[in-house]
Amino acid sequence: MFNILKKVFGKTGDAIKEVVPEKKKEITKDEFEDILLEADVNYELVERLLEALPEKINRIQAFNSLISVFQYKADWKESDNKPYIEMIIGVNGAGKTTTIAKLAYRYKEMGHDVILGAGDTFRAAAIEQLSRWAEKLNIPIIATQQGHDPSAVVYDSIESAKAKGIDNVIIDTAGRLHTQTNLSEELKKMIRVAGKAMEGAPHRKMLILDGTQGSSSINQAKAFNEMVGVDGIIITKLDGTAKGGSVLSIADELQMPIFYIGTGEQPKDLIRFKANEYVNTILDEIFI
Repeated sequence: MFNILKKVFGKTGDAIKEVVPEKKKEITKDEFEDILLEADVNYELVERLLEALPEKINRIQAFNSLISVFQYKADWKESDNKPYIEMIIGVNGAGKTTTIAKLAYRYKEMGHDVILGAGDTFRAAAIEQLSRWAEKLNIPIIATQQGHDPSAVVYDSIESAKAKGIDNVIIDTAGRLHTQTNLSEELKKMIRVAGKAMEGAPHRKMLILDGTQGSSSINQAKAFNEMVGVDGIIITKLDGTAKGGSVLSIADELQMPIFYIGTGEQPKDLIRFKANEYVNTILDEIFI
C-alpha cells in the first residue's frame, strides 16, 4: 500500500524535496510551513497546524499535527441493502466515468453482480464512454439517448437490478455546474425517483473530486452538498499533481468521509483512503 501511495504522491514528494532536499530527524517550523504550502495545503489550515508546534519539529509531532485534521465525526454510511444503490456526482472532467468503472471493477472482484445506469443524458460522450466501460468489464448497463430523462434511467436501473438479483447499482449523473439550478432540480428528481423504485435509495451519494483542482474542488463539493447532501468523497488524479496536500484541505473544509483515492487510469487503480497511511507517506519524504 505504501509503495502505491509513494508512487501516487511522487510529484508531491518532488515538491517537498525542493524545500528539504535531504531527509532530517528534525525540521524547523518555517520549513514545515513551506512544505505544506508547496503541497497545496490552504494557508489558514497551515497556520492552525503550526500553532501548537515547537520551533524544531520531529516526525511524531508532525504526524500528530497532520492526523488531527482527520479527527472529525464522519458518517461512514454503509448498508446491507440489496441492491445497494450509489449515485455518483461531480463536475464534468473530474473523472466520474472512470471512477464508476473502478468501483464496478472493485465490486466484481468482491464477487458482486453490478449494473450501471448512464444517468448523464446531457452528454452523448458520457453515455458512450460508460457503455464502453460496461462492455470492457462485461457488466450490464441501462442507457438511453442523449436528452432523455435521466430519472427514467435511474428507475429502470434499479428495477432491473431488483428483477435480476443484482448486488450493486452505480448511477452516473450530469455535472454541469454552470447551469446550477437545472442540475440541482434534475439531481433532486433522480433521488426522488430512486426512492420510489426502492425505499431508502440512493443508499450513498458519492462525490468525485479532482485532486489537481485544489480549493476550487472544495467549492464544487460545497455546491453539490447544498444541492443534494453528499455522503462521501473519492479523490482522483492525485498521481498527476504536486498538490497532494489538497487532501488535508479537502478533509478540513468538508469534514466528510474520504472513501477512496484514484491511483491511475486502469480499473484496478482505486484504493481505500486511510488517513494514517496518507500522512506517513508525506512524512517519509521529510524525515529520516
